[in-house]
Amino acid sequence: MKESLLRRALLIIAILGLAVGLGVWRSGIDFVPHDAIWTAATLPVVVTLAISIARDFWIGRIGVDAIALVSMSAALLLGQSLAAIVIAIMYAGGTVLEDLARGRAERNLKALTDRAPRVAHRKCGDATETISADQVAVGDEILVRAGELLPVDGILIDASALLDEATVTGEPLPERRSAGDALRSGTVNAGEAFVMRASAVADKSTYAAIVRMVAAAQTAKAPFIRVADRFALLLLPVTLAVAGIAWRLSGDPIRALAVLVVATPCPLILAAPVAFIGGVSRAARAGILMKGSAALEALAQIRTAIFDKTGTLTLGGAELIDIEVAPGHEAGEALRLLASLEQASHHVLADSIVRIARHRNLVLSHPHDVREYRGEGLKGEVDRVSVAAGSRSLVLGDRPLPHWAEGGEERHRNAQVLRVFLAFDGRLAGIFTFGDQIRQDARDTVGALRSAGVCRILMLTGDDGAAAKRVSDLLDLDAVIADAIPAAKLEAVKAEKATAPTMMVGDGINDAPALAAATVGVAMGARGGTASSEAADVVVLTDRLKPVAEALRIARRTRGIALQSIIVGLTLSGAAMVLAAVGHVTPVAGALLQEGIDVAVILNALRALGDGRLEHNRDRRIERS
Repeated sequence: MKESLLRRALLIIAILGLAVGLGVWRSGIDFVPHDAIWTAATLPVVVTLAISIARDFWIGRIGVDAIALVSMSAALLLGQSLAAIVIAIMYAGGTVLEDLARGRAERNLKALTDRAPRVAHRKCGDATETISADQVAVGDEILVRAGELLPVDGILIDASALLDEATVTGEPLPERRSAGDALRSGTVNAGEAFVMRASAVADKSTYAAIVRMVAAAQTAKAPFIRVADRFALLLLPVTLAVAGIAWRLSGDPIRALAVLVVATPCPLILAAPVAFIGGVSRAARAGILMKGSAALEALAQIRTAIFDKTGTLTLGGAELIDIEVAPGHEAGEALRLLASLEQASHHVLADSIVRIARHRNLVLSHPHDVREYRGEGLKGEVDRVSVAAGSRSLVLGDRPLPHWAEGGEERHRNAQVLRVFLAFDGRLAGIFTFGDQIRQDARDTVGALRSAGVCRILMLTGDDGAAAKRVSDLLDLDAVIADAIPAAKLEAVKAEKATAPTMMVGDGINDAPALAAATVGVAMGARGGTASSEAADVVVLTDRLKPVAEALRIARRTRGIALQSIIVGLTLSGAAMVLAAVGHVTPVAGALLQEGIDVAVILNALRALGDGRLEHNRDRRIERS
């Protein structure tokens, strides 16, 4: 932040210095020479730039800024202060624009660490004491109350437990665990209270490992290197050579200065930031948050795309996929009574059931005498009908399924779904099946990425292999990695990144390490600010997948415009250098000519603000003709 303020201050000083010097010059008042004013306003830019170049040179980098330093210094030494102040304004303005384009790409891990388990309830005989999660030792028996986070990894002691593991596996539906099963920290107790035995201390548990992986992956990222710097090693010696030859042949050092002035690489300094500002703004209008120009530039070079499954390629929620009703009952009325009862529940499915019913314009009734069996279901009264809804054991007990329900039971036997049984006055009336569905725009998005030049598309998921393969086959993906915990996702991303620039798209805390490790992490952030949004370079603000392909299109178009602006600017500057070398351009005229080149380059770079679809359609028509 301090460096950003300094660059803005330098620009203001240079502009004010030029304006005051011109005023003194035009007015004829000589109490302070206008040359001295321009020199004084240029010197802060020269000193700051010299320090920056020395610092970069110390770490092995040299950029095009060196030409700007040489030209400003030479102009001051040769008494060409007007040319010097114009160059200073061009340079300082470029750095301010770059600050605006880059933004603050780094985010802290506050959202992730704030959610970390803080306390644990340790059993001591018949009593229970509340301690810090950091005080839990391996072997301690921990009581986990309803709705609480598991403070450490452990082994389930009680007969069963219902866990919401979305933060670790990304799967939206609660999982039933049995005695002896391994439990992971950071997951939520979605059922009744249970007792577990700690198998790891807090610092060595799953959730702490996720926090560490995100931090390590973020700090491992290389700093942003401007596109302009790639030309520096060639441009700097060429410019100095041409200036030296012009001086040697003419014997006039002013001619050499003119060459340096017109070679000052403001098209390089300004073109990329202006184009990237336009691209970032264009992306924002499409509901895509780019965290600075570095993210946009990296996205333009992506060749491999990796998607999380749940919440990314799929909707990530419990969607109603099947309704079976007993003879004599109507599906709409059964859903209405179920949703009416679920209004009294805090279960993960309750909101989905009520939302679905209201979306179908069903009028819900107020339930009475509701009793909730945590993790199992509900019983109550709706419109004077005794209603029970929930697991098969709660609703049917030991009774067998009626004949009408056997087909659905067989159909969903091996599918990863949640079945809600519904009984009226003790008799089974319906069965509702909930599961995860592929996003409607998933196939189009995959096709658009392939059309844009993405060569390899994979899917990572904590889901089982059968469910993962079903999604992969429907979308025609190149590969799938199932049963992947966060560490496995991280390793998969690193392996793909080693062979090609890789984009990772995900939505949950469990995806955060992989998002941070990828060349570009893209978070589906429409459902709120999560650790995935903090770790990612790009955040899709709408609950659709199509913007992922749109982000890639915008990034590639923006980078193309930036490179085009640089090439055109360098070509024009090269022609101007030739004119200056043969004596047709003075230093001040060269500075003004360079400003004209800058205007042309910036106008071209501003095209990145547009949609670009008209250009794309025109090019397609030309190709067909």
